[in-house]
Amino acid sequence: MGYGRSVVKVSFMLTPLVVMTCLGNVTLATAASTAATKPPQAGPESPATTPTAPTTTQTAAPRAPEPPHTLEASDLASFTDGILPYAIQRGAIAGGVFVVVKNGAVLFAKGYGYADVEKHIPVVADQTLFRPGSVSKLFTWTAVMQLAGAGKLDLDHDVNEYLDFKIPPKFGRPITLRNLMTHTPGFEEGISEAFVKRPDELFPLREYMMKHMPARIYPPGKLVAYSNYGASLAGYIVQRVSGEQYADYIANHILKPLGMMHSTFIQPLPPDLQAHMSQGYLTAADEKPVPFELIETAPAGALSATGTDMARFMIAHLHDGQYGGASILTPASARLMHSPQSRMAPGLNGFALGFYQENRNGLRIIGHAGDTTPFHSDLHLLLDEDVGVFMSFNSLGKEGEAGKVRENVFRAFLDRYFPYTPPGEQTVANPAPDAARVAGYYTESRRIDSALRILSALGQSSVTARPDGTIQLSMLKDLSGTEKRWREVGPLDYREIDGQTHLKFVTDAQGRIDYWMSDDFIPVEAAQRVYGLERLGLFKAAWLGLIGSLLLLLALWLGGWLARRRFGTALTLSPQQRRLRLAARSGAIILLLMILGWFGFMELLQGADGDASINGWLLALYGVGVAGILACLAILADSLLRIVRGPGGWLVRTGQAVLAVFTLYGLWAIFAYGMANFSLRY
Repeated sequence: MGYGRSVVKVSFMLTPLVVMTCLGNVTLATAASTAATKPPQAGPESPATTPTAPTTTQTAAPRAPEPPHTLEASDLASFTDGILPYAIQRGAIAGGVFVVVKNGAVLFAKGYGYADVEKHIPVVADQTLFRPGSVSKLFTWTAVMQLAGAGKLDLDHDVNEYLDFKIPPKFGRPITLRNLMTHTPGFEEGISEAFVKRPDELFPLREYMMKHMPARIYPPGKLVAYSNYGASLAGYIVQRVSGEQYADYIANHILKPLGMMHSTFIQPLPPDLQAHMSQGYLTAADEKPVPFELIETAPAGALSATGTDMARFMIAHLHDGQYGGASILTPASARLMHSPQSRMAPGLNGFALGFYQENRNGLRIIGHAGDTTPFHSDLHLLLDEDVGVFMSFNSLGKEGEAGKVRENVFRAFLDRYFPYTPPGEQTVANPAPDAARVAGYYTESRRIDSALRILSALGQSSVTARPDGTIQLSMLKDLSGTEKRWREVGPLDYREIDGQTHLKFVTDAQGRIDYWMSDDFIPVEAAQRVYGLERLGLFKAAWLGLIGSLLLLLALWLGGWLARRRFGTALTLSPQQRRLRLAARSGAIILLLMILGWFGFMELLQGADGDASINGWLLALYGVGVAGILACLAILADSLLRIVRGPGGWLVRTGQAVLAVFTLYGLWAIFAYGMANFSLRY
């Protein structure tokens, strides 16, 4: 499950957009290289429209790379020993494993740090088990390709043909296995009950799939939005079509043939493997490790494996499905699985079948990342070099340091052994118009849409246009933690200044900016442009304005009451005015309580222990949201009456009009962000 946690137990992902900053003072060879990414191989693409290219000028000269080192065990040992011990110590990571295969054999495999901090048990590459999270999906996709190669599955048929329940029709087209393997089925994200505390709480896979079916928010094939549900659905199809339980099928058709005797999808672990399982930590300084996680959607992320077992899996994929006389895929199936299938922007990295592209330094690379709460892993296959890299860490580390280590170590590895000088690219003559055009707020295509929609609003990123026509993105930062700068080298096509990656903006049928994609992170989601009232800047301003107006209303109400009591005067109002006035003041208190409740809920999410506490809060907030709708209506009615017939001059009427505008926004927001929809689907 490319698992990690967002605000609640989001498992299955550490969203790649978080993994962008630095290793601190660690020098990782030339980790921020200046080479341009080699374009992916041609393959089916999602349609994208771009404007006509403007005239270009101005060539940027790339910096010459370091001379390549020979990829051999001794040099690799010097490289990793010079980086990883310091990196895990500085990042408060307990331990990790680093494995490289080359030419069909293990070139390097070594553990670093501790598998158990308290007992000082070291990580041993061929003994210590890690949880590679969403890297597990590659086993599910391999199983799908096995059954497809045997003629039992068709990648382009409606998945409903293989299920004993139905995915409801929508958008006029079915979801296919190819959609699932390229993460384009169009599902919203789902995280509820992804983890359970006890083995007896694990659902049968079919029951979970039916209970937690996510909403479909995009047409199949239209937009990439990484889906753990989609991978789990594929795993259930494997189970249904093969007639074997999912974990048994993987063991019998992948793990055993490859000799992966220290790997399993069984939860909890079999007794013979439990003693070798690494503890998992949030940071190495934590006194108590995170308990072994019981992952409900096993096909998306439940694998436990040693580093050297993962080496066998990498070698098999690098050798057309063959390893040591065993065959887990036919050569044709393996090559198809590794070939480009879908990309969201022309020329940028996209998806193969289950693997995503990571092309960099002129190399054809496919891979997958994975995250659970404590474990954070990467698998990379350099297809034309017959090289594979696997690394896994048993702690998130302080400030998410494990993600930074993973990314920067791999980029340093590429720059050390496969340095690359790209051709220069010209900057367009007048980039300012396009920079202004793309500036604004963006939200992730992978998101929860039925409930907790307000979290997506708060999580928007921004694109900023600079006076010189370059742009900056709040989510893409360099090794110092500074936002990278990008210059336009083609129509809505930007290249990182002093770097090699590109990002492209894609337009919709009306020519408006639809989303952007970049090679600077893995292509598991698009950043969609936000328009209108949902823009984060307006969102913040409107809520602050509403809060300020409500507080001022209550302050004036209290101040007026104190003044009248002090001077013995009475407020002359009709019965209707008196009732509306009381309703409006009560409504102001309700709205403020609603806002405070959502703030408290967001704090709760940081340490929520199970779905029950989340659901209780949500239902309570939804109830307050209904009261908030009535409160808004009361405030609007009172304001309208005061504007039309109330006492006071233009200043009072202006204040009431401002209050009415902000209250209208609050009313719209309650509906727009599902703050009273009583949905528990998240």
